[in-house]
Amino acid sequence: MNLLRTLAAISGMTMLSRLTGLVRDVLITTRFGADAYTDVFNIAFRIPNLLRRMFAEGAFSQAFVPILAEYKDKQGDAATKTLVDHVATIMTWTLVLTCILGIAGAPILLYFMARGKAGQPDVFNAAIVMTRIMFPYIGFMSMVALAGGILNTWREFKVPAFTPVLYNLSSIAGSLFLAPFLDQPIYALAIAVFVGGVLQLVAQVPALIRVGMLPSVSWRVGTAWQDEGVRRIVRNMVPAILAVSATQISIAINTSIASSLPDGSVTWLANADRLMEFPTALLGVALGTILLPGLSKANTDGDTAEYSSLLDWGLRLTFLLAMPAAVGLASIPEALTATLYHHDKYNAHAVQMTSHALTAYGLGLLGLIVVKILAPGFYAKQNIRTPVKIAVGVMIVTQLLNLVFVPYFAHAGLALSVGLGACVNAILLYTGLRKRGIYQPQKGWLIFLIKLCAALFLMAGVALWTSQQFHWLAMRGTPILRAGALALVLVAAAATYFAALAAMGFRPRDFKKVTRV
Repeated sequence: MNLLRTLAAISGMTMLSRLTGLVRDVLITTRFGADAYTDVFNIAFRIPNLLRRMFAEGAFSQAFVPILAEYKDKQGDAATKTLVDHVATIMTWTLVLTCILGIAGAPILLYFMARGKAGQPDVFNAAIVMTRIMFPYIGFMSMVALAGGILNTWREFKVPAFTPVLYNLSSIAGSLFLAPFLDQPIYALAIAVFVGGVLQLVAQVPALIRVGMLPSVSWRVGTAWQDEGVRRIVRNMVPAILAVSATQISIAINTSIASSLPDGSVTWLANADRLMEFPTALLGVALGTILLPGLSKANTDGDTAEYSSLLDWGLRLTFLLAMPAAVGLASIPEALTATLYHHDKYNAHAVQMTSHALTAYGLGLLGLIVVKILAPGFYAKQNIRTPVKIAVGVMIVTQLLNLVFVPYFAHAGLALSVGLGACVNAILLYTGLRKRGIYQPQKGWLIFLIKLCAALFLMAGVALWTSQQFHWLAMRGTPILRAGALALVLVAAAATYFAALAAMGFRPRDFKKVTRV
């Protein structure tokens, strides 16, 4: 399998998801603005989303995929299907209980997540309603994570990469067609989250049937729990939950801090975060998705050379594409945020505040992406404890950085702390892989980095000069002209970067990677 071609296919689907997500976000910001109600929608959505990332896409996927790959390669389809059925049974009934408790305990959860809004009763009550509407989303998306883990192990990457588009379309429809008919229009966004979760789950079913792995859920929870494969997954999940929890707890703390800052702070951060997620998803998430099954197979086969080679390929591609993205976010934030968000209720002040957060995220973007490449190096070997220790330490570092940065930079200080904490995480993961002999860098890294930095220097100069030729906020009345100006800046910067790389001898074939299915 050609990994570069597979990455391009996944990134294409992810790009479609991010573009529709961008349309969704722009529509939300222009229709609802950046006020207390949009803040609490983002907070309310973050609660089930946080739990989803903590238990489903985070801990579960990290524990499930390596063991599923082992069953597939060594025990055959029948045993693998039994494992899938038992895992689905345990997961389903655990999620039902979790959703019931979450809906009942929404006020308590919000007391910790949105304490800064407790003094605004109408706003706080709206947050409770939206949390209860959206809480089942964790159930839908946890089952989507199960389906995605199965399909990725069978090298069916496109369907899981596409399904987020359905959530975005649901949100767009809710904003356009449902919100005008509700007494509280913001509730339309919460309803759209619920519907989007259902659509994403249903969309996985045909692909699961095609590979013969559609899970069957049973009432016999005790029988499912006796499966040794299930117990191994749970044992690996416990430390993985601690690792992912550290990151998500840090996010929850940051959200709580942001809720105590001026109204709009949560929304400014959320919109900057959306732009930061473009390169993170297109490269980091896509590469991590591809690498984990390949690394798991190499580990099962005992092929240490292939294992190290996969990590090296992932890191080189990450540096090649993530570094210019980081430079772009940090150098032209106003051009990006003004073009995308400066419409209707999203005013110039909101654009400036979002730009500050985006610059801060840009400084730590490389770390945020590299973590997604290095962490699978441990997960594929079913070593969860090392990332746990690192994640807990990084959580502490991030909150200490908040004490330093938030008093000076407010909401942008939160973004800066997250980015720098991710860089610390990446450094510690890299050091751990090297010390254990899991990863041995291939030759040529020093020359590679020198050439990249030279190209980035030229690109930054072009991006800064071209962006300074336009008054981005003054172009609010001519959005098409402003979008064209942004396209000109981006094309000029990208052309400079890749032309410089080509002049220094970089060729696409140098980044091809073929692995056994």
